[in-house]
Amino acid sequence: MNKLLVAVIAMLGFIHTAQAQGDIEAGKAKSTTCVACHGADGNSPSNLYPKIAGQHASYIVKQLQEFKSGDREDPIMAGMVAALTEEDMQDLAAYYSSQIMTPETVSTEVAEAAKKFYMGGDKARAIPGCTACHGPRGNGLELAKFPKISGQHPAYIKSQLIKFRDNARHNDPNGMMVDVSGKLSDEDIELLSQYISALH
Repeated sequence: MNKLLVAVIAMLGFIHTAQAQGDIEAGKAKSTTCVACHGADGNSPSNLYPKIAGQHASYIVKQLQEFKSGDREDPIMAGMVAALTEEDMQDLAAYYSSQIMTPETVSTEVAEAAKKFYMGGDKARAIPGCTACHGPRGNGLELAKFPKISGQHPAYIKSQLIKFRDNARHNDPNGMMVDVSGKLSDEDIELLSQYISALH
């Protein structure tokens, strides 16, 4: 009986996951209003806006939901997502996650200066390494909705770290980013944002 129950639960979970996946072609058709800021393929031409090409679909959906609910505040995105349905969000996420993010580069000096901090953090200041959530290559973790941060515009990474530090953004699970970024100096943020962008 227990085995049957486990099998049924597993099957229902699979069905739910399958239903939650969006349609790539439908997402492409719905992405026309996103192009101005995020580019046709999700590689934003401006560092004011994030690259969303290759981002985890579940993370994209989470952000769209939170822009709509107000849990993540942004006047431009609030207007853009107001009319989106859950299906629209899933379709857009499917399309953008299927695209390839363009790479960034960083100087050898920055890479050498930042690598140890990114990988291991700073024990003296109780700052954990970024790898704990985002991985050694900055690819994040889909199931936990930890975003892919490698390849992102350095200026965008910097702006988000500052927002978390200043508690202007607080839609992170359990306040993890608010806590970590609150211990970062301007120099830390500048260094990390450049290093993270070039991970691949």
